[in-house]
Amino acid sequence: MQFAKRMDRFGEGIFTKLSDIKRSRLERGETVIDLSIGTPNIPPGKHIIEALCSAAADERNYVYALSDQSALQEAVSDWYRERYEVELNSKTEICSLLGSQEGLAHISLSIVDEGDIVLVPDPCYPVFADGPLLAGAKLHYMPQKKENGYVIDLQDIPEHVAQQAKLMLVSYPNNPTSAMAPDSFYVDLIAFAKKYDIIVLHDNAYSELVFDGKSCGSFLSFPGAKEVGVEFNSLSKTYGLAGARIGFCVGNEQVVSRLKILKSNMDYGMFLPIQQAAIAAITGDQSGVETTRKAYEYRRDVLCDGLNALGWKIDKPEATMFVWAAIPSHYDTSEDFVMDLVTQAGVIITPGSAFGPSGEGYVRMALVQEEENLKQAVEAVRQSGILEV
Repeated sequence: MQFAKRMDRFGEGIFTKLSDIKRSRLERGETVIDLSIGTPNIPPGKHIIEALCSAAADERNYVYALSDQSALQEAVSDWYRERYEVELNSKTEICSLLGSQEGLAHISLSIVDEGDIVLVPDPCYPVFADGPLLAGAKLHYMPQKKENGYVIDLQDIPEHVAQQAKLMLVSYPNNPTSAMAPDSFYVDLIAFAKKYDIIVLHDNAYSELVFDGKSCGSFLSFPGAKEVGVEFNSLSKTYGLAGARIGFCVGNEQVVSRLKILKSNMDYGMFLPIQQAAIAAITGDQSGVETTRKAYEYRRDVLCDGLNALGWKIDKPEATMFVWAAIPSHYDTSEDFVMDLVTQAGVIITPGSAFGPSGEGYVRMALVQEEENLKQAVEAVRQSGILEV
């Protein structure tokens, strides 16, 4: 058998290795505390589940959706107006996604041709790079440096690269670094995109998971943003709908329209009961959003305070559901540290190298366990002695 050469760009990732180790440990009856993948464990509100179940009980809802219901489009438009102070045309500037991951994997197919340059953050959420690679793009990494607060310095992008670039992916609050960007960054970003005629995709999946009394808005709220790009938003973390796969691409009409055309040739739209759940989530009682935010903030404090007390100095993240930390100084690579941690302590985290070249030397921990499990993870790290030189 012969297969597509594009698959040569991908190999067995660290997540597969960690999954194999986890399975082996569980089969031996050993404890595993998994902080690797950002799988939310906070369920949706009851009104959201009821809307989903009610719609799923209606036999008329098992036809192809084909497109977004007008009620869903209007709900998203209202949501962006009320939450982000952004006006969206409900019919032309909104496209649902079967989760942000699906959108990120496919949108490059509607924008770039083989060999086009795409600017991606480094480190970054893996599909930011994988999606453009599937489309045959060439990647140019934009370092997110600690000394810059992990915010991209647009001046570091070479002139000849900027002139050739077609698409740029940006995301704040950021996965994996958990950084937030100041307003000035977005002002500069929009000017940069206009100067070089670059389409901007801003991923805003963590705008509600912001801590210590801070807040976060939308890229599209800045003047001129809609002229240069779109924003992805997701109901996975904020509303506990990760498995239901609900996301949205909103903003520039040209970008949205081409994504709609692409998706019309790839899928038959979002399952109608899930559309009803999405409507219930963004139009219904919002008290669960604050409850979820507080839960992640508390988990952050439990994990970071516990590990800091052991001598592993970690800055508390100001947003997201992740902790980004430098590996202990006596380790050479993040993967070596992660492998020792799972074998000696039974705690699984993700090596920074999985997120791009600049991720080496760091690890990401997902706040996806309850308080007691996080305390157990800290104690397991202590007992392992892995932090000792």
